[in-house]
Amino acid sequence: MSKVKVYLTDTLTGEKVELKPVEPGKVKIYFCGPTVYDHCHIGHAKAYIQCDFLIRLLKYLGYEVKYIRNVTDIDDKIIKRAQREGKTPFEIAYKFYREFADVERELKLIPPDVEPFATAHIPDMIQLIQTLIDKGYAYVGKTAVWFHVPKFKDYGKLSKIKLKDLVAGARIEPAPDKKHPADFALWKFQKPGEPAWPSPWGPGRPGWHIECSAMVLKHLGETIDIHGGGADLIFPHHENEIAQSEAATGKPFANIWFHVGLLQIKKEKMSKSLGNIIPVKEVLKRYDAETIRYAYATTHFRKPLEFSWDLLDQAEKSLNGLYSVLFELEINASKAKHGEIRKEIKEALEFFKNEFINAMADDLNTPKALSVLHEMANYARKNMNNFNAKEMREFAKLFRELGWILGILQQSLEERIQEFKRRGKIVDFVPSGYIQHEIAGKFTERLIKLIVDVRSELRKRKMYDIADKIRDELRNMGIVLEDMKEGTRWKIMRI
Repeated sequence: MSKVKVYLTDTLTGEKVELKPVEPGKVKIYFCGPTVYDHCHIGHAKAYIQCDFLIRLLKYLGYEVKYIRNVTDIDDKIIKRAQREGKTPFEIAYKFYREFADVERELKLIPPDVEPFATAHIPDMIQLIQTLIDKGYAYVGKTAVWFHVPKFKDYGKLSKIKLKDLVAGARIEPAPDKKHPADFALWKFQKPGEPAWPSPWGPGRPGWHIECSAMVLKHLGETIDIHGGGADLIFPHHENEIAQSEAATGKPFANIWFHVGLLQIKKEKMSKSLGNIIPVKEVLKRYDAETIRYAYATTHFRKPLEFSWDLLDQAEKSLNGLYSVLFELEINASKAKHGEIRKEIKEALEFFKNEFINAMADDLNTPKALSVLHEMANYARKNMNNFNAKEMREFAKLFRELGWILGILQQSLEERIQEFKRRGKIVDFVPSGYIQHEIAGKFTERLIKLIVDVRSELRKRKMYDIADKIRDELRNMGIVLEDMKEGTRWKIMRI
């Protein structure tokens, strides 16, 4: 495992803290996943991609990562949409989960090790709720089993919201059977037409917050290393998770809280309630996954990002600039002179690698990491004519190695050309020598075939002196002819 130390800004303390896993060398991460009642939008993609940057960095550094991301497949919003469309909640959840899974693959997200569904963990939630009742933190009302917020003395420590201020105004769920206005539902009793599961308190379904606590306890344990999600989840979701989890176990729930800044349109957050969402699948019709990932890497994960089509256009242009240098290195390496890596080139490679990794390890500073890739591209472009073949290959290899951490620079030239053609875009990132190289390659193949055919005809006419001369001259050029019963075949000699 790498000796590089990773620092992340912890929402709870407001400070940059060193990642010190509960189990050395192993990092346990829980990231709040989708509530599958509508299309996955480009704001969701920001959260999942920037979490993916973290997962990839930790894996690159040699950590054993256990990554859990849940799926909320039963919820008020799912039920309401099902009623509106005359379908079951399970039909709605399945439809939009399949879309999310397709988007996940196309965005090149590393899949979680476990992807628990809420409806598959009802017994775990019931057990946790019973523990909270037994410890005096929860009570059974007429409409729900409620968590009694004033009983948990540290409530508000994540969001920095004081209980008296919360009661005065913010997002609280009204209900006549609460002991305190800020109390939140752990188990909601069944209403007519709603799905329900049996429980010791009557048929019903879990509240939103309890599912994540139950899944963390089941799959990761009482204290995890990193808990993440969008910044809009800090309150009430993550605040309530802390309360119910720590009340049940008496231990810290997460050592680092990792929150991703929201995507905005005209300074407003992108959300379904505001009606300003842009589905990811629509954006993917115009831009490939690497372009979207590059765009999100231009801003620190904690900061909000203003979405625009210009943002993606500029990201595509910048990414193509990196690709053009990468492809030029890979193409020219096959034609460059041989040699070993010189000391100054080796030092340059080490410098760029260290700068990139240090930037990523310092609170996931992706803007700085991108700037390092561009500095590396400028250096390679300036020194290209002086590189030998091995130096070109090492620079190209490092581009792809570091790019993997951001999920970019992973396509071959042919793959990227096809990607652009598929979207009807102009291919403007092809290295200057590529077209000539391709034309020359095809021309050479056809020319050799023509020479072989002419030589075969000469042999038929028993003009062996000329045929042998052609064979010898081709051999001197590195092309070997082999006369077989079924005809003559040729191959390029490896030097």
